[in-house]
Amino acid sequence: MHNIIFGRTLRNLRLQRKLSQEKLAFEAELDRTCISLLELGYRSPKLDTLVALSRGLNMSASEFFLAIATGIESTLSKYQK
Repeated sequence: MHNIIFGRTLRNLRLQRKLSQEKLAFEAELDRTCISLLELGYRSPKLDTLVALSRGLNMSASEFFLAIATGIESTLSKYQK
């Protein structure tokens, strides 16, 4: 479930910045299919991938981790009610 929530949050961050998956992949030096699999919740990101994504989104690692943590907590709190 956490992978799906992470993926949705990543997609929202990408769309807020008006980036395509291809553009984010280029900026993060990752493959576009990696972005797609992460957004769909099919892959768990490694630490180096998280850092690359934050760079690709033009965010500090701490901003990115906070956004992801907030997205996960927000979604989980909806399911716990």
